[in-house]
This record gives sequence, structure tokens and C-alpha cells, in this order.
Amino acid sequence: MASLSTRYYQILLSQAVCVGIGSGLVFTPGLSVMGSYFQKYRSVAVGLSAAGAATGGMVYPATTNALLNHSDIGYPWTMRILALIMLVTHIPSVVGYRPYLPPRSTGPVVEWDAFREPPFVFFTAAMFLNFWGLYMAFYYLGIFAREQIHLEESINLLVVLNGVGVIGRSSPCFLGERYTGIVNITIFCSAVSAICVYCWVAINNLPGLYAWAVIYGIFAGATQALLPALATRQTKDITKVGTRTGMVLTIVSFSCLTAPAIQGALIQACGGDYLGAQAFSASAIVLGMIFLWLYRWCHVGLKIDAKV
Repeated sequence: MASLSTRYYQILLSQAVCVGIGSGLVFTPGLSVMGSYFQKYRSVAVGLSAAGAATGGMVYPATTNALLNHSDIGYPWTMRILALIMLVTHIPSVVGYRPYLPPRSTGPVVEWDAFREPPFVFFTAAMFLNFWGLYMAFYYLGIFAREQIHLEESINLLVVLNGVGVIGRSSPCFLGERYTGIVNITIFCSAVSAICVYCWVAINNLPGLYAWAVIYGIFAGATQALLPALATRQTKDITKVGTRTGMVLTIVSFSCLTAPAIQGALIQACGGDYLGAQAFSASAIVLGMIFLWLYRWCHVGLKIDAKV
């Protein structure tokens, strides 16, 4: 559909609406099915699968840039080639995925009693707030590099930012399961991500921006993988993993929807200065980290050395 689009509303319908719905229909059931297969090393499995998203973050921008700059291909065929890549890579997962447990014959789509559980509420708020701030760099880093540092070709920054996420999304999940606890390492990675966004304010040259992209890409990627892994742990009843995970991700989707618009409005209100958007994003991550502490407190209280 995007390859045939010539007007803004057509791009909006094809990319924002159709791709958004399709991504949700692929990601949420996939995460729930995977979570049902693992009990002890569930976070490691989710982290390894999340590393694939970082791989896509390298492949798709680089491929799109190369195709658009090719005089014989152009925009329509670029979109068709990308659609073909998506189709080919989705076929094995669709064919190979099988639910570990049979679907429940009865049960609500929304489990309202979950909102009476403080740990569930605190975790959902934590994930919402973290995702309110984490994605700013993924949306605006390239534009920032062009406007503030006058970098003509910013695609390499995005490739680096996503590429280091392969390490960030896979390694911390293993470390959390084996040594520190998933909640503990998520709080740490969230804190480092917030510090990185605050430090972004002071960066005004290309080497510094590349160094920042590497550090932020690792810890933001880790947080992006660890939080969905924790989302699959919001119930001890394995038959309810899909319901609880879907509830959390549905709420978090509004965070991902509103964050770029809020950040863009702040940039525009500041006359093109990114300070307001950077402060908003970093502060949102800090608030998310606080709610993660509250979630941890519900499980182990104030025990600093507890593995959770």
C-alpha cells in the first residue's frame, strides 16, 4: 500500500495504521507464546529474540537508504522490496510457532482484577514511563545530527545505535537470570539510559555523538528487552501469561504513540532546540525507574542485596 501512496493520508493509513496493527499482531502473540515455553530462562529467551529487532534496526534503514539513492529503483520499488523482505522473514516464524498450551476455552480478554495488584500496576506504569522516553533517540537522533551538527549522512548513526543493541538486548537478560536478578539489572539499565539522555544535552560534535550512540544503544536496548521479558512474568498462572502480557503492551502502546508527538512539539516550542524534549525523555525514564523500585519493593521490600 505504501508503494502506491502519493498523499499524506495514504502514507498515514498504510504505515501508521496498517503497519502498527500488523506489528502488534505479530509482536504480542509471539512474545506470549515464547514466554509460555520457558519458566526458568524465560528472560534469556525473550532477550535473544529481542536481539532480532536490533538486527532489523540495522538492516532496514541501511537497505532503505541504499535503495532510495539508487536511480533505477526509486520509492515505490523500495517499499515493495522491503515488503518482500518482511514476508520472507515472517514465514518461518508463522509456520514454526506453536502454542505450548492449548488456548483457554473461557476467560476474559481483560483481567480487571490485575489492576488491584500493586506489583502489576507499578510495573505497567514503569514500562509506560520508560518507553515514553527511551525511543526519542531512535526517532530524532538522525534529525538532531543533521540540524545541530550539520551531518549530511546520518544513517550510519542509526545503524550504530541499533547495532550495539544486539549486545544490549541479549547479554543483560543472561546476566540477570544468572547473577543479579532481572528486576535489579533492569533498574540499573534504566538509570544509565536516563543519565545518557541527560548527557545528550552537552554533545555538540560528531565523535561525541557516535560515542554517545554506542553507550546509549547498549543500555537502552537492554531496557527495551528486559521490560517485555518482565511483562511475561506478571502472573504465576502460565495460562494467563498471554492475557497479562497483552494488557501491559496495550497500555504501553499509548506511550509509544504519544511520545514522538510530545517530543516533536517540545522541539518546535523551543525553536528547534532539543533541550526540552531531552529533559522530558530523561525525566520520564527516571520516573519509570522509580516505579520499578516500587515494583521491586512489593516483592522483597528494602533488601538491597536481594536477587529479584
